[in-house]
Amino acid sequence: LEDHGITPYGYWKGTFYGLTGGGLDSPRGAFDEEIRMGLKLDFGKLIGIDGLTAEGSVRWRDGRNPNNYVGASSNFNPSKYQSGQQWRLMPFFLTYTTPELLGVKELLTISGGWQNPYDFFADQPDSKLFMNNAIATTKGIGGVNGFPWSSSYAAWGGFLKVKPVEWHYAMAGLYMAIPDATKMSNHGLDLAGYAPNPNENGLYFLAETGVTPKLGSAKLPGKYAIGTIYWGLENKSFFGQTYDQKCDIYWQADQMLFREASPAPEAPAPLAKGATDGKSFKEAKEPVAPAKLSDQGLYLFTFFNYAPKYDNAMPFYFQTGLVYKGLIPGRDKDQLGVAFGLGSYSYYKIVAEENAGKTIHQTNEAVIEADYRVQMSKFLYVQPFW
Repeated sequence: LEDHGITPYGYWKGTFYGLTGGGLDSPRGAFDEEIRMGLKLDFGKLIGIDGLTAEGSVRWRDGRNPNNYVGASSNFNPSKYQSGQQWRLMPFFLTYTTPELLGVKELLTISGGWQNPYDFFADQPDSKLFMNNAIATTKGIGGVNGFPWSSSYAAWGGFLKVKPVEWHYAMAGLYMAIPDATKMSNHGLDLAGYAPNPNENGLYFLAETGVTPKLGSAKLPGKYAIGTIYWGLENKSFFGQTYDQKCDIYWQADQMLFREASPAPEAPAPLAKGATDGKSFKEAKEPVAPAKLSDQGLYLFTFFNYAPKYDNAMPFYFQTGLVYKGLIPGRDKDQLGVAFGLGSYSYYKIVAEENAGKTIHQTNEAVIEADYRVQMSKFLYVQPFW
């Protein structure tokens, strides 16, 4: 099917969380799971339109929320699988990337449909190794700040990406802003927007630009980006003023720090003997292809988020982490990672709580996590984490 441009895919993930101490309850465990099934179409292979693809999927989530016992904010939930529980319609959309335009490969990408900007903006693949919701998903953008920054959001819209050279890109997206779109009850079927009052829908705008250099003789890949988010729904500040939108700005710096030596290319088998004069012969040879760069090595990721403190509970958030792929000899696909995330709560929120008679306040919240993913086979991994 894939040879003909039709690629079905699917997976199951199940996670056990054991609370060993602290939190809201005595030590106990929780379990949740996710199942996702989808389909990708490549219209270049199907009907000869190179660069045009389509994708759509559905998802099921269930299980006990470990944060019921831990008591962290929604940002720092130990589980990244708690939003959009039960079955859910996921994004389905078309994407066209120019194979070559004005002499530049992949100069222009345009994509649209029922889509989630979370899948394309502030994308940080190495952070997704981890389990905590802050590090893997919200990055300080979603959760207590009210932006729908999770895998469970979808709305009509699309994005445009321009890549004039291999190492630089700029992109912008415009979507419908739908209140309560990630709630379990709508199952991702709010295709007409907010059902109780369609007039409450708004505009959701994102922009990002960055560079993606390959440093040194080892061609170490990196990504350095800055982006902004405009969430165009009415909200109130901590002192009661009404605003028509929320805004956010983020910075991202990811870099491969070290690459293990690439394996030597295999020499091609000798071809048939060449012309001979009966006394000697020449052997025809194929040129040896250059070695493929190894993906084993050490990766660094960092992310910083800022949102105005007058209507965002967590105006500052920072995370950083290291991931090493193939650290143990003979375990080339395994990944070892450690990450740290820190969020600081708004002083205006604290003042508003003081004015309301509350005397105990959140000031900051943090998490440190360590994981080791054991790749058992191409289709199975086991990942202890702490």
